[in-house]
Amino acid sequence: MSEILNVEEIFGSKVFSLGKMKERLPEEVYNELVSIMEHGGELTRAAANVVAKAMKDWAMENGATHYTHWFQPLTGITAEKHDAFVTHPDKEGKMLMEFSGKELIKGEPDASSFPSGGLRATFEARGYTTWDITSPAFIKETATGPTLCIPTAFCSYTGEALDKKTPLLRSMEALDKQALRILRLFGNIEAKKVIPCVGAEQEYFIIDAKKALKREDIIFAGRTLYGAPAPKGQEMDDHYFGVIRERVGGFMHDVNVELWKLGVTAKTQHNEAAPAQHELAPIYETANVAVDHNQLVMETLKRVAGKHSLRCMLHEKPFAGVNGSGKHNNWSITTDTGLNLLEPGKKPNENTQFLLVLACIMKAVDTHADLLRQSASNVGNDLRLGGYEAPPAIISMFLGEQLEDVVAQLVETGHADSLKKGEVLKTGVSTLPDFVKDATDRNRTSPFAFTGNKFEFRMVGSEDSIGSPNITLNAIVAEAFCEAADRLEAAEDFDEAVHNLIKEYMSKHQRIIFNGNGYAKEWTEEAARRGLPNIPTMVEAVETLTTKKAIRLFEKFGIFTEAELHSRAEILYEIYAKTINIEALTMLDMANKQMIPAVVKFAKALADTTVTVKMAGGDASVSKSLLKEVTAKLTAMKKAAERLQKVEDAGAQMARGKEQAFYYRNKVVTAMNELRLPADELEKMVDKEFWPFPTYSDLLFEV
Repeated sequence: MSEILNVEEIFGSKVFSLGKMKERLPEEVYNELVSIMEHGGELTRAAANVVAKAMKDWAMENGATHYTHWFQPLTGITAEKHDAFVTHPDKEGKMLMEFSGKELIKGEPDASSFPSGGLRATFEARGYTTWDITSPAFIKETATGPTLCIPTAFCSYTGEALDKKTPLLRSMEALDKQALRILRLFGNIEAKKVIPCVGAEQEYFIIDAKKALKREDIIFAGRTLYGAPAPKGQEMDDHYFGVIRERVGGFMHDVNVELWKLGVTAKTQHNEAAPAQHELAPIYETANVAVDHNQLVMETLKRVAGKHSLRCMLHEKPFAGVNGSGKHNNWSITTDTGLNLLEPGKKPNENTQFLLVLACIMKAVDTHADLLRQSASNVGNDLRLGGYEAPPAIISMFLGEQLEDVVAQLVETGHADSLKKGEVLKTGVSTLPDFVKDATDRNRTSPFAFTGNKFEFRMVGSEDSIGSPNITLNAIVAEAFCEAADRLEAAEDFDEAVHNLIKEYMSKHQRIIFNGNGYAKEWTEEAARRGLPNIPTMVEAVETLTTKKAIRLFEKFGIFTEAELHSRAEILYEIYAKTINIEALTMLDMANKQMIPAVVKFAKALADTTVTVKMAGGDASVSKSLLKEVTAKLTAMKKAAERLQKVEDAGAQMARGKEQAFYYRNKVVTAMNELRLPADELEKMVDKEFWPFPTYSDLLFEV
């Protein structure tokens, strides 16, 4: 009989939460800490020393001997440098364990070794990490032992943000300030803070680790660069929400336990659409903590998978021919009093505050659709977006029939007198209850969909940090709130002004609303007629970061400087080129060292068989025909490999930057696709005992 798990007891047990602070800190220090969390400010040195000692004592009670400033550089993953609590031994040789307020608040990693996009030269090494007081410290248990992790921001010696957290915190403050202006216009004086909240659904694949280690592409690229379809894919829809396999179930159980200890509210788990694909979803929390927790989710999935001799694949498209993985970013805005600004209420057509918020978000998304698209761009997502399995690359908003009708009425007449109601769902079974349906269905093809009291940004890639999309969402909505507040604060008649403004924004930006099938080619044509941007790949999206419009937006609210935006563009171009470079070299290595030699051996076996059968007087036509077909495709594969090598060599010699990134997208990716085609055809023909690595059938169906 398995041990009964007490979730309430273990939840947050490895987190230095407010509750633990209240237990361990003097009242005046605790109150100072909470005040800074809620209203900003700087912790006094004396208070910092008290907090540091309490944090160190708690960590050591949990077995920790080291601490680290845990930060999120522009590599897309987290970084940490471990330091022990030890100090110089005393005169008697006794080791003392100490941790000061200075060590808690500030660290100094080498900034030159992280991407900076030209903000820091190689010889300019100094950079700083600084404690993010709004995100709790936690203990991470790995093979190195329990380590106290202190969430921090990371900036250069000259103050530029070199991470995801710093601009996210800036964007949250901008949204808070502008949203409070909107609330004050409606007479709300109780709310003191407005917080963006996020729940990030995480999709991933789980495969056998031993099989994964036999494939260089999975090791180096995190995805399969070759692979013929298995006889069965996801066409039967039997994997989605199906019974979870025993081995995967054991892994999921351990993931949940580890995440609950870290205070991550892992709630939902299920099989996703593709074979071997799964999903984990938490409960909503403050955007900053949600970003930190999603990084922990990804780290934990990978680490726990290894303990189960499994491999977790977070790449957006690890297998061709089946659905890739995304990360639905559910975003809402709430006050410290518990009011959700995206809650329409029972009569949204009469809820003026909600309608103004909705109108502002329509304006924000339409005005900055290009930036929103960019925020969900990465190399892997190029293989997923617009592929009839994920939202298209065109940004649009889904509101549902009820709200779309309200918007239409407001645009036409300036007021909405009627409201579509949900009908009663009758099952036709006497023992099943009838119930009122939601007034609106869901639309899984929409990239930005309203789902009751939040917006679901469905474009985000599974491997990506959710920092960038939430920075952008916060920033563009803050701008829309600011412009609305500027006008309404100056209005003589608020009621008239707010209704006019709602109608104006909805009229001007209603083109962004689309409730239909985003997969249909007709939508691409319709979007073009509406003038909506269609940005197909990551390298085109990068350019949106440095437009005058983007610079004006981010500088206005102090989220990014122009230099920081240009640096991020350079980093993204470099990441794209480096990623494709690694994939191309991996393809060549697998082709030249594994696949071509394997096919040559198979061809020799066919030739020997043909000769033997013919000498014995049998009919060798089948083996002869197969030999001819195999050698023809082998020749095609060899020529394709030579073409890829040529364009790859040329790309590697180019200077880093925009031109190189576009070259890799246009030339190298094309050559990679040309090499894969004959290779995958050969996989279907070559005897399994000759094929050098596990196939899709082995990987997806044998876990």
